Amino acid sequence: MINKRFFNKSDAKNQKNDTPENHDIEKPEAVKEEITEETAETETVSNDVPESTEDVESEEMTDEFAEDPEVAALGKELSELHDKYLRLAAEYDNYRKRTLREKMELIQNAGESLLMDILPVVDDFERGIEVTSNAEDMDAIRKGMDLIYNKLKDFLTNHGVKEIKAMNEPFDTDWHEAVTNIPAPSDDMKGKIVDVIQKGYTLNNKVMRYSKVVIGE
Repeated sequence: MINKRFFNKSDAKNQKNDTPENHDIEKPEAVKEEITEETAETETVSNDVPESTEDVESEEMTDEFAEDPEVAALGKELSELHDKYLRLAAEYDNYRKRTLREKMELIQNAGESLLMDILPVVDDFERGIEVTSNAEDMDAIRKGMDLIYNKLKDFLTNHGVKEIKAMNEPFDTDWHEAVTNIPAPSDDMKGKIVDVIQKGYTLNNKVMRYSKVVIGE
């Protein structure tokens, strides 16, 4: 036979409010100490575990490669190639600096040989001026000037300078520069050069100065 317990309304209300959620259950001190000790042991174990297995694997692979003779040979070859590269870079830098220095010296002294060859012409001009100051024979003076002029032309020719042919030649924009047009003296001179205002010259077949000419039309 089952005994039944009867409650009145107030007792039922009190029992409803008397639940574990509405009470702070205090754990015994022994239980608290056990939990604290377990937590400390867990933290100690977690500190002993490596942060990552990659470091361990990397150390093992390094030791394995260090013992491999092929890897050691490749490392030695790499070191030698690196040394050669550094030496080559240093040599190239020295070569570049030396080339720049020689180029600057060449630019500064390039005209030395040219000036040395033209000095005799200057000497001839000075002697001609001295002679003409007291000379009465104009033919002698003219011959002296012709000699100096021819000597100067030979000097220019020896250094690759040539006169551009223009007089009575067909007009060519590659060599000539037209100043003006005038009526041609004859039909066969139409489109040709009838007068040269200023001579043109080439240096090693490259135009230094265009001939300034007059064209017949």
